[in-house]
Amino acid sequence: MAKKTKPAAIPAIPLAGSERKPIAGARLVGPVPKHETISATLVMRRPIASASSPVWLEGEVLSRAAFAAMHGADAEDIAAVEAFAHEYGLTLVATTPAARSITLSGSAAQMQMAFGVELKHYKQPRKTELIRCRSGTLSLPQDLHARVVAVLGLDSRPVAKPHFRRVRANASKPTSFTPPQLAQLYGFPGGVNGAGQTIAIIELGGGYQTADLNAYFSALGLASPAVAAVAVDGGKNQPGSDADGEVMLDIEVAGSIANGAKIAVYFAPNTDQGFHDAITTAIHDAVRKPSVLSISWGGPENSWTAQARDAMNAALQDAAMLGVTVTVAAGDNGSGDGATDGSLNVDFPASSPYALACGGTTLKAAAGKITSETVWNETKFNEGATGGGVSQYFALPAYQNKAGVPAQPTTKFAGRGVPDVAGDADPTTGYAVRVDGKDQVIGGTSAVAPLWAALVALLNQQAGKPLGFINPQLYALGESAFNDIIKGNNGKYKAGKGWDACTGLGSPKAAVLKSGLKAG
Repeated sequence: MAKKTKPAAIPAIPLAGSERKPIAGARLVGPVPKHETISATLVMRRPIASASSPVWLEGEVLSRAAFAAMHGADAEDIAAVEAFAHEYGLTLVATTPAARSITLSGSAAQMQMAFGVELKHYKQPRKTELIRCRSGTLSLPQDLHARVVAVLGLDSRPVAKPHFRRVRANASKPTSFTPPQLAQLYGFPGGVNGAGQTIAIIELGGGYQTADLNAYFSALGLASPAVAAVAVDGGKNQPGSDADGEVMLDIEVAGSIANGAKIAVYFAPNTDQGFHDAITTAIHDAVRKPSVLSISWGGPENSWTAQARDAMNAALQDAAMLGVTVTVAAGDNGSGDGATDGSLNVDFPASSPYALACGGTTLKAAAGKITSETVWNETKFNEGATGGGVSQYFALPAYQNKAGVPAQPTTKFAGRGVPDVAGDADPTTGYAVRVDGKDQVIGGTSAVAPLWAALVALLNQQAGKPLGFINPQLYALGESAFNDIIKGNNGKYKAGKGWDACTGLGSPKAAVLKSGLKAG
């Protein structure tokens, strides 16, 4: 398309929450070449009728058709974005009304003019690839200002890390469990295998090898589950990096416990656009129809732009409306979530009130029974600790009103408490898996998200319907449905009776959950 010029009659207005800071520690290489092709996802508001009326109740499950009609993008909003794209010579790549998103592509010159930014290439220490970055805020024409809530993808810096940990080489007497052994210790239901369910898994790097999966499941005496790789925004199953540990861990944990479920792995670039689009692609997948979504990637809340955080949170709310349970790793860097300045942080998207945030424990067992379970904290060996704390951005949800979540210590904000639940995560009592041709032991809260996803898949099969957004029911069940973890800390926060900011409500007593949870 011919290059367009910005019409002077339409003033540009800064997009709230879009401010980006320069990437810390990176070296400026130079401006992005003006002909380089760039794609961006524009996330639109909910329809005015949807936003202003209580059309959804917690626990209610909407069909995809009903959801699209109630909560999909307004036709006038879509038309306005299409007109904007035409004005600046941008190409419409995809329009997804149910996800309230439109993907546009164009040259760097066109994108810079359309959104009022400068795009520059940077290189991080010990990295070879270039990162496209911007700083400051984005701008939109006045006509789009109320319609568009986020513009994702112009900045390609990584937004998340995988939350897995390998056992250290000099660990004294490490033990390990196969995922089915942990399922047995937690009392996961027998007689079901997740048949009829699809577990979606989000991956922002790495890949799997089918031969490894076949060898792993065969060694457990199990058939290999059906595993499909789904490409999002150019992401793909690409084994050969350290992130393979995350991908294989997720598939092997979920697939060996819910062995009859189908596994769909959504591969996307590690950017705000890729993460958001992977989630929306999974939950709106009308072919595979996932009933559970497992996410083992994340980053500190304050590392996200407000627009990206809000767009992701809205997507997770959409999942709740569609009856998709979303399990998310709470992080592996204790109460600071990796901060070097001593500040307290929780990990996102685990801190979304629509996520089932999964913390970590150190578990010991003998003769098929749990003998002890404490908070996972191996920071003295630089081996990680469960994430947990209080959100600085998301308010305390109603289901946590009686949980005793403290105010955020620094800001005194009455925020969402993280995590909700827990499970074995310590790599010294970790999961026996196979990665890139080698049997090894891996831990981290990354393992707990697919563990809980598999449990939900089993319970869904038993109920005959998706359990959906289960957080309110879990808090209503309270201590009776959990192994209450009362020993240990993750830095700032200590474990105690009932909910705490280390292990949430605790690890599962699956038999009690089976009888207490109801399908949405």
